[in-house]
Amino acid sequence: MRRLILALVWVASLPPCAESLHGLYNFGQAEFFHQRKNHCKPIPESLHLCRDIEYTEMRLPNLLGHETMSEVLQQASSWIPLVQKQCHPDTRKFLCSLFAPVCLDDLDEPIQPCRSLCESVRSGCAPVMSAFGFPWPDMLDCGRFPADNDLCIPPAGMDNFVPVTKEVPRVCDACKEREENDNEIVDNLCKNDFALKIKVKEISYINGDTKIVPETKSKTIYKLNGVTERDLRKTVLWLRDGLQCVCEEMNDINAAYLVMGQKMDGHLVITSLKRWQRGQREFKRISRSIRKLQC
Repeated sequence: MRRLILALVWVASLPPCAESLHGLYNFGQAEFFHQRKNHCKPIPESLHLCRDIEYTEMRLPNLLGHETMSEVLQQASSWIPLVQKQCHPDTRKFLCSLFAPVCLDDLDEPIQPCRSLCESVRSGCAPVMSAFGFPWPDMLDCGRFPADNDLCIPPAGMDNFVPVTKEVPRVCDACKEREENDNEIVDNLCKNDFALKIKVKEISYINGDTKIVPETKSKTIYKLNGVTERDLRKTVLWLRDGLQCVCEEMNDINAAYLVMGQKMDGHLVITSLKRWQRGQREFKRISRSIRKLQC
């Protein structure tokens, strides 16, 4: 079963590509909102999704039923790739209203996002999610949220909206396009401890790094140095600081990838990632270079 997160990214879905992004669909509660006592908690710096928003304290449990801060941190990180896609200016505002709802001591009831805020973000971001095979999750059904005439968080008023220049997200070093000749390809292979051809089974985010679990059956080892059979028995690959950069190369859930990297502190860390396209001239050259590889 392939499981992928966007984001990018990016990024899980209810079909076979599903359960991987922590908290994206499995909010795990029969009721959307909980009628139990909430406590105001400072928004931690480690909650990257909601860093530097307009308020400093959040309700816990939140509006998704997460009862501990560790659960919030784990599950909120899966949505950062969607924010990086810049599919709507209110994406972060909407998500933070759920993951880190504003907490006011003199207000017992939570302030939910308005239905129009949800619908506005959904209209911009649902097509982006769909392009990667992820439907808009049922737990974010906009019909669950109050109409705008209730106390709720509205979308940004377009009358007051001032367009800003979008910051271009940093491309992950391992995902940067590089023109290489045969000698450079071989040299790059020889600098690394492993080179694998993989298909992705699962992507998640832990402590700001991207964790990639390949499909075992699709894995072909081209080069191996300093990596044991035990390391490969349950291969987990890491893209360092993956939440702070984008990797457009990994936008296709069905694609195969050539990944190269090094073993660092017991982890297999990716230093180069390329989408494998059968028949493409560059990869014919790579295959030819690997066959005559002499480091």
